Amino acid sequence: MNQRRIYSRRATLSLKMSEFEVPPMQDLLVIGRKAPIGPEAVRRMAEALSPEQFTIIAIEHPKVEAVLIRNSLLQMMDKDVLINIVLEEADRMISDTMVIRSELKIEVTVQREVELT
Repeated sequence: MNQRRIYSRRATLSLKMSEFEVPPMQDLLVIGRKAPIGPEAVRRMAEALSPEQFTIIAIEHPKVEAVLIRNSLLQMMDKDVLINIVLEEADRMISDTMVIRSELKIEVTVQREVELT
């Protein structure tokens, strides 16, 4: 009696594609203390892709080592206020080995009253 063994190997692939963005970090990166890429490498990457467009800010935080942020955002809002908000939100989802990419939009609304003469 000749018993044949049937053997099969299969792979299922799922592929998601989107347009490559330059620079690949959008508006800011939150860099964990044990992330595979450190602040200096991130700074060099940003400088190579978008010269003088980003600033790296060292952070005193248990999980976050630094934040790379677009300079134009720092011109619109106080650095400390902005970084505190980013850290407060990132702290809920980041581990010390992660790098989080974020889009940040600031909208300023102004209302003034003037006396009519």
